[in-house]
Amino acid sequence: MARRPAPSIKRPTLEYFRYRGPHRVATGDLAPTGLPGLVFAPTSGRRLPVVAFAHGWLQPVDRYADTMRYLASWGIIVVAPDTQRGPIPSHQGLAFDLSTALRRVATGSLAGGRVRGDLRRLAVMGHSIGGGAAMLAAAKDDAIKAVVTVTAAETRPSAIEAAGLVEAPSLHLIGKSDNIAESDGSRIARSCTGPSVLRVVKGSGHLGLTEGKHWTNTFMGVESDQKVQQITRMLASAFFLRHLTDNPQLADEMEDSVRGTELIDTTEPEPAPEPVGVVKDAVADTVE
Repeated sequence: MARRPAPSIKRPTLEYFRYRGPHRVATGDLAPTGLPGLVFAPTSGRRLPVVAFAHGWLQPVDRYADTMRYLASWGIIVVAPDTQRGPIPSHQGLAFDLSTALRRVATGSLAGGRVRGDLRRLAVMGHSIGGGAAMLAAAKDDAIKAVVTVTAAETRPSAIEAAGLVEAPSLHLIGKSDNIAESDGSRIARSCTGPSVLRVVKGSGHLGLTEGKHWTNTFMGVESDQKVQQITRMLASAFFLRHLTDNPQLADEMEDSVRGTELIDTTEPEPAPEPVGVVKDAVADTVE
C-alpha cells in the first residue's frame, strides 16, 4: 500500500489553516472590469482558484478585507463587487455581479500577467444576504464549483429554493446567537442538492464576520467577533482548496469536529422556527 505524502504547506492539514498561507498578497481595484469593488490576490501564480465574495445587507466590501486577504494568502484570487448596497438591493443583481466578476477576472490577467485565474476553479462566498445571493449565483451558473455561506439570509427570489438546484459542494456556517437570519442558513444547507456541510459557530451573531465599526452594528445590536472571523477564514480556506485544487487529504478533516463549532446533521428534521423579528423583516423585505 502506497504511503501518503507527509503534510506540508503544499498539502496542508486543517491545522495549517489556523494561520495565514505562504503567499504574499496584493490588493487591487475591481473597477477596470466594469464593476466597483476590490480584488485580493497572490502576487504570482497561474491557474489559481477564483472566489467571488458577496457582502451583507448595507455592508461595504472593505469590512471583509482581512478575510479576503486571508483567502488570498492561501493562493486564491478573491473578487468582491461593491454593488447593491442600498437599503432595497436586488439580490438577483448581486448574484449576477458575482458571476460576472468571476469570469472577467478568471479570463484576464493581474499584476502584469504574473497572476492568472482558472475558469475551471470558480467559487462563491457570501455573508448575510450575500450568502443568499451566492446560492442564487450557483443555482444559475454551472461553472461555480463550490459555495460557502456565513449567517446567510433568505433572499428574493428564494435562496432556499435555489439551493435545490445547486449540485456543487457547499459549506454553511450559522451563528449560535444569530437572531436576525435565524434559521435561514440551516434551511439553505438542508435544501442543497449537492453535498453540504452545516456548522454552528458558537457565540456568533449575525455580523460577527464583519470587521471594524459601522453604524449597522448599533442598528442591529450585533458586534464584530474576531473568533468568528478566524474560524470562518480557516474553514473557508480549507474548503475551497479541498474542492478547487488537488488537496484530497482535507476530505475527512472537513467532516470532523472543529473547535468552536458544532457539526449539524442536515438529514435531521429542521427545528420549529421562532417568530420573525423586526430587523429580519427589514433585511428580507427587498425586491428582485
